[in-house]
Amino acid sequence: MRELNGQDMIDVLYGCAVLGTGGGGPLNEGLDLIDPFIKSGKKLKLIKLDEIPDEEYIATPYGCGAPSAEGNPKFNSLKISEKTPAIMAIEACEAALGEKIYAVGSTELGGGNTAEALYAALELDLPLIDADPAGRSVPELQHSTYFVNDVPICPMGVASKYGDKIFISSVQNDFRAEDIVRSIAIASDNMVGVADHVNKGKVIKEALIPDMISYAQEIGVLLRTAKETGKDVSESIVELKNGKILFKGRVVDFPWETRDGFNYGEIHLDGLEDYSGDKYKIWFKNENIISYKNYTIDVTVPDLICMIGEDGNPITTPNFNIGKIMTVLALPAPEIWRTERGLECFGPKHFGFDLNYLPFD
Repeated sequence: MRELNGQDMIDVLYGCAVLGTGGGGPLNEGLDLIDPFIKSGKKLKLIKLDEIPDEEYIATPYGCGAPSAEGNPKFNSLKISEKTPAIMAIEACEAALGEKIYAVGSTELGGGNTAEALYAALELDLPLIDADPAGRSVPELQHSTYFVNDVPICPMGVASKYGDKIFISSVQNDFRAEDIVRSIAIASDNMVGVADHVNKGKVIKEALIPDMISYAQEIGVLLRTAKETGKDVSESIVELKNGKILFKGRVVDFPWETRDGFNYGEIHLDGLEDYSGDKYKIWFKNENIISYKNYTIDVTVPDLICMIGEDGNPITTPNFNIGKIMTVLALPAPEIWRTERGLECFGPKHFGFDLNYLPFD
C-alpha cells in the first residue's frame, strides 16, 4: 500500500483525462470533487491487487450517463441530495447485502469517473485499488474486463442525485444491465451513480488490469513536467508510452447530440503546421471510437484516440468549441482488448463499423 498526496491525486486525474479519449467525465468536475480533501491534507490509500483480502467485499463506484446534456425543467422541483449518487449506490449495496465494502475501484480511467472512485475512497476512508477494468474510458457498462472474464455485474446499486436508491440483485447479462441503468439515467436528468461488480476480493483481483492508477499518474506527471519545462506535452507522452502523434489541427465543425443517454457526434479538423492541407475526423460515442485522416480510416477502438489542447491540457467532449486547436495522439490498448474476446466486446464491429481492428502501432 502507498499513500497519494494532493499533487499525486491531481496527476492521476490529469492522466485519466488523457486516457479518457474525450469521455470519462469533465476533468474540472473531477478536480472540484476531490478538492476539499486535497485542501484538508487527506491522503489516499492505494493498494495493489495482491493486497486485497480474498473474503472482503469490493465495489466499483462511478457515474453513468451523458453529463453534458441540457437539464430538463421537469426535474426542477426535485430536491438535490447532499450525498453524491455514487456514495448512495454503495450504501444501497451495503444495506441490501448486510456487508461493509472493504475497498473501491475505478470503473474506467477518466477525469470525472476516476474522481468518483477517489471521492468514494476518501469520503468513506477506504483504500482505492491500483487497477482498472478498462484501462481507458468506455461508453457502455459491458465494455469491461469484468465482462471479458465472466464476472457478473450484479449485485449493483444505482442512485440518482435526487436521493433515489435502487439495488439490483441480478440481471440476465451486462447488456441488460446497460439498458436498465441507462433508462434510470434518462429518468434522472441523464446521470446516475452506480456501484457494481460488488464481489469478494478473490473474484475481483483476477479480473482487473493491474497498476492502471499508477499508469495514469505517470502520464499526469509527464503532462505536468512537460508544461513546467516548456516541452511539448503530446510528444512527451507518446515518446515514453509507446504512442503516436496522429494529427494537429483546428476544429472546423462539431456536430453532436445527446441521444439515448449518450453523446454522439463528430469532430472535424483542418490541419496545421506539418498537417497543413490535411483533414481529420473523429467519430465519438461519449468516447472517441474511430478516426479518419483524409477520409481514410486511421485508428479505431480499442486503441486510444486522445486529444491535447494548445495549453497542454487534455480535452474532453463536448467541452470545447469550433476553432479549438488540438493535437490528436494514439496510445495502445491494454492487451486484453486486443484478444478475440476483447475485440468482440469492444472492437469496431460492436459500433457498427464493418472492418477488422488493426493496431495503430
